[in-house]
Order: sequence, then C-alpha cells, then structure tokens
Amino acid sequence: MSRLRDWTELELGQQGRVLEVVRAPADVLSGPGAEVDPTAPDVVRLAADLVATMRVSPGCVGLAAPQVGVSAQVFCVDVSAHPKTREHHGTFVLCNAQVIESSRNEKAREGCMSVPDLTGDVKRASRILVRGRLPGSGDEVEVRAEAFEARALQHEIDHCAGLLFLDRVAGAHAVYARQTYL
Repeated sequence: MSRLRDWTELELGQQGRVLEVVRAPADVLSGPGAEVDPTAPDVVRLAADLVATMRVSPGCVGLAAPQVGVSAQVFCVDVSAHPKTREHHGTFVLCNAQVIESSRNEKAREGCMSVPDLTGDVKRASRILVRGRLPGSGDEVEVRAEAFEARALQHEIDHCAGLLFLDRVAGAHAVYARQTYL
C-alpha cells in the first residue's frame, strides 16, 4: 500500500487544461462512472485536467470526472484553503475510490459546481477510510479523513457513482437558494 502525498498535475509531467464544468441535469451526472485503468495516459491527462480546473474555480474543493463530462471514476480534492478545514492531505487525485469505513454522521450544508444555484443540508460520515488508486503509478492508497475533508471525499465519490448532493438531502425543506456575496 502506497502513501498518499500532495499531488500536482506537474508531478506526472502534465500541465492540466481547464475544462468546462457541466451542470445538472446533464446525463453524465446521473449515471455511474466507469472504473478506469489509473496508469492509462488518458486517465493521467484527465487527472491533471481535473486539478487545473479545480484550481481556477473559486471556492472549489473537489471535482469529479462526470462534472467535466467524462463518465469515469476519477476525482481530485484539495480542502487545504477552506476555512472549515482542520486536517487535510493537500491536493490529491484518486481513481476507482470506495469508502471502506465510516462513522459519526453529521448534517452540514453542501454546494456543487454542477448545481450552482442551490445548496442543501446533507448527512454524511465525519470520519472515513477511503481506498483508491493513484493516477500514473496505479498504486493503491488508503486515506483516513475527518470533518470537512471527509465530506468532500464522499461528495466526489458520489459524483463518480452518479449521485448529486440533491439525491442525499432529506427533502425540499433542506434545499436552499445559494447565497451570493458582493
């Protein structure tokens, strides 16, 4: 089992392209993504593109392949600059990730770049163990995450399974118009 370390798109010799983020109700957001070969050049390229797109998107802490129109189980996360973050693993990308353990469910507000006008209260585990593969090497890694980073990981894994945060809210009473600040 390899260790997770802070990842940049340049680590694999790739400068990522900024891609357009698709919005609900796009079909690619509602079906499960395909498992991928994390060593395949197109997957490595996609990983770099996801990181580049996430970095230029204000407030974005994660981005999954379906959100850029690719039905694949690949996502990136970086919660390090978010004010709700306590602990984090920096920037990383995982392929074919699954939640192996989870505990301590908590409800909190979530938003999504693919649903830009709404937020919602979603109950998620606040402690998780995720297993996935690194793009490029294909090494299997496990990530123990808590609090906000755990929530972000579950949100992106849901995207790879064809779920939006709206699929996890308790009902219409838990969905809100996104606040905008000048």
